[in-house]
Formats: sequence, C-alpha cells, structure tokens
Amino acid sequence: MYEPIRTKSVHTTTGTAADYPHRSREEELDIQLAGHLAALLAVTDELRVLSPGPDLDEAAERLAEQVSRLRGGGAPVRAAVAGAVHEPGLGALHQRAHALAGRALVVAASRADTTVAILAAERMDAHAVAVRGSAAERSPELASGGARRGARRHKLSPTH
Repeated sequence: MYEPIRTKSVHTTTGTAADYPHRSREEELDIQLAGHLAALLAVTDELRVLSPGPDLDEAAERLAEQVSRLRGGGAPVRAAVAGAVHEPGLGALHQRAHALAGRALVVAASRADTTVAILAAERMDAHAVAVRGSAAERSPELASGGARRGARRHKLSPTH
C-alpha cells in the first residue's frame, strides 16, 4: 500500500564520527585567536596610516607573524588603507584596538600561548595610553579625571 522509505531520515543519529570533520578545542582556539589578531592587525594598519610611527610598524609585523603562525604559515591578508571618507578619530580606533587586544589576551590565556598573551597585553597597554592621550587633547578635564572641575566647584561653593 505504501512505498518503503529508501533514504535515511535527517533525524537518524546512527552516523559515525568519520561522517563529518571534527576540530579539537586547540584548533578552535587557534582559529579564534587568529581571527582576533587579524582584526587587531587591520586596526593597527589603519592607525599606521593615520598616525605613522615605528612602534605601530613593529606591532603590525609582530601581529602578522603570529597570525601567520596560527594559520599554518599563510600570510595574513593586509589591505592598503586609504583615508576613509568618515575617518573615525584616533581615539575610537585605539579603543577598538584595545578591545580586540583584550579578546586576544583572553583566548591566548585559555590556550596557554604566552607569546601571544604578552603581545596582546603590550598592545592593550599601548592603546590604553593612546586613548588617555587623545582624551587629554580633547579635554584636559577628562584626562585628569575631573580634578580641575572638582577644584572649580570647590571655589564656587558659597558654603566654603
């Protein structure tokens, strides 16, 4: 009366482990870490265009070296960055780079990759200093933590 089913059901779980590729936790962490470092490299290249300096050049080379190592020797894709139409401020780029370095640090720590962890921590420190420096240029009050504002408030207070 009915024709028998000739194909396997999509809900059948009788497949063997060899039916599809598996990656180990270490391989997954390598992929994730390489992605974070490649994104950090892209932001570093943007910063190099907007604010050239030997420290950013060295950081870019070290990042490219680590991305290449994590990806099995393939050089990372690096685009020549032209001046953007709506150029984000240097402070915003440094904040983005700081966040990316933080993500890379977390993955490197869980992977126990001390070389990348040290590199990520150094980049975090460098970008944190740059963020504070750009905040100081915009507003001296922000850089000093509002100490001047508090001093002015104290002087203007009628109770003192």
